[in-house]
Amino acid sequence: MKVAIIGANGQLGIDLIQEFKAAGDEVYGFNHCDVELYDIDSIVNAIKLSRPDLLINTAAYHHVEKCEENPLRAHQINSIGARNLAMACAEHDVLFFHFSTDYVFNGKQRIPYTESDCPKPLNVYGNSKLSGEHYIAAIAEKYLIIRTSGLYGKNPCRAKGGLNFVQLMLKLANEGKKIRVVDNEILTPTSTKELARQVVKIKNPDFYGIVHATSECECSWYQFAKAIFSITGLDPDLQIAAPDEFPSKAKRPEYSVLENGKLKAYNCNIMKTWEEALKEYLLN
Repeated sequence: MKVAIIGANGQLGIDLIQEFKAAGDEVYGFNHCDVELYDIDSIVNAIKLSRPDLLINTAAYHHVEKCEENPLRAHQINSIGARNLAMACAEHDVLFFHFSTDYVFNGKQRIPYTESDCPKPLNVYGNSKLSGEHYIAAIAEKYLIIRTSGLYGKNPCRAKGGLNFVQLMLKLANEGKKIRVVDNEILTPTSTKELARQVVKIKNPDFYGIVHATSECECSWYQFAKAIFSITGLDPDLQIAAPDEFPSKAKRPEYSVLENGKLKAYNCNIMKTWEEALKEYLLN
């Protein structure tokens, strides 16, 4: 299979390239300098150059606070960009995988969200990603919208200053600093390596539409930090932060756990628990 990956230098993009190559696929990577999502001509040029069977988009404007400050740019990339990708893939008969987010939900329920649950975003980022989902569903013919949650990987996360949550916790612990983490936001942290393996598993899907793909089970950010230190043998001064301790322009869902319902229904869910994936990430 010939696979084109947009956002190839991101933490998920790099893992996708490695996993698809390991599976014997021919992979073409496109970075920001190659493709502007709001410029449909640059997307078409990338498709003509690579002639892929499958195009995967990992690129997004996903800094939640910056999205709140600049909603126009958020929608330009996350919404209109998704529209342009869907149009180009439909025109050239290319299977299209697009990554979305748990932040399309408002967190009011306390059981994992399924693919059929009604989205209701709390912030600009979630709204812009949901708008992109709607464009894809209206335009694309062969597509998967892959919602995921709390990504972390070995490769730098440019939107977060090069550090994901795990790396930040380890940095603060090694510096001997007091660490305060909220315990009221529940999610499923997901390893980009695990997610990339899952995407390769469904590269020839028996279904189209929305699919949830995260690690299994759930935890709070505080519980996640506690597990990081337990696995690594570190013992920093870790404390629970008050829910309103870190002022934010953007509201975040207090519960955004996703159920991998469609993957399980088609017997193709290979996602480990978040604890198993975290151990593999830290110890290998």
